[in-house]
Amino acid sequence: MFCHDEESGLKAIIAIYSTALGPSLGGTRFYPYATETDALRDVLNLSQGMAYKAALAGLDLGGGKAVIIGDPATMKTEALLRAYGRFVQSLGGRYYTACDVGTFSPDMDIIARECDFVTGRTIEHGGAGDSSVLTAFGVYQGMRAAAQHVWADTSLAGRTVGVAGVGKVGKHLVSLLVEEGANVVVTDVSEVAVGEVVEAHPQVRAVPDTARLVSEPLDIYAPCALGGALSDDVVGVLSASIVCGAANNQLDHEGIEKLLAERGITYAPDYCVNSGGLIQVADELTGFDFDRAKLRAAKIFDTTLGVLERAAAEGVPPSIAADREAERRMREVGRLRSMWLPS
Repeated sequence: MFCHDEESGLKAIIAIYSTALGPSLGGTRFYPYATETDALRDVLNLSQGMAYKAALAGLDLGGGKAVIIGDPATMKTEALLRAYGRFVQSLGGRYYTACDVGTFSPDMDIIARECDFVTGRTIEHGGAGDSSVLTAFGVYQGMRAAAQHVWADTSLAGRTVGVAGVGKVGKHLVSLLVEEGANVVVTDVSEVAVGEVVEAHPQVRAVPDTARLVSEPLDIYAPCALGGALSDDVVGVLSASIVCGAANNQLDHEGIEKLLAERGITYAPDYCVNSGGLIQVADELTGFDFDRAKLRAAKIFDTTLGVLERAAAEGVPPSIAADREAERRMREVGRLRSMWLPS
């Protein structure tokens, strides 16, 4: 659905990929896309990723996503967010929105003044607050599972982990890695973000850009910024044995997963390991309890290990194994929705 409100400057697109398992849920990304075509391509890819993510996480939710086109630093206003909320409301619950790049829990509170289908709200409004906390925790669990699969040891102590992007999720991931004793190297387009991480963790080393980071001797590479992080050029120089990060849609194009396998690099599928945030905001729909949500997010370890083991058994890349499992659940459980029940 294309959403346009001239007076507030709102230009947004809402994409629903699937409601087979339940109402679609996915964040609203506020980003200065170069063209509307770029925005459409991104929201379609992201909505599919959310459907697969919810299915693999065992949630009774479908997949959707939204993008607001523009620079949030200059365009975000109460009027724009409330206008957007009216569009979400018009879908009647087929889509629930939440936070993403460029949007935060206080923004969700504003949207909720016009809309009943909002999650990821602030704690003072009964919400889950910052979903990046459990997103990072889930990625960390995915890393431990990948380490178990590759090295037969869940410990990350002494391993060198490169984190590209230390914003909302990446900074929490760095804290978890440092706490375990990993050697962490970071980069980000924001010098402020890098400075905050290094100040909090003086043992962390920073490099100027992603090109420099991926050429470093790494055990694990964690892309935690925008999509398309795993390109031919990156995979061609990457020394890491494992790729496990929070970014969505990390594979730059079809075929990259095969190149990763040829180079002996184990890829923990992004939508498998970064589902902690989705689990957190989904828990809010039935009355949020952080400890309960964290226990559910901890199961990402088992899910990731299961995907990697299935990939090895079937002789396919992990991304294919994850897709098959998500599609199986959408097909088998979604089929039950065709059975009539009295209202």
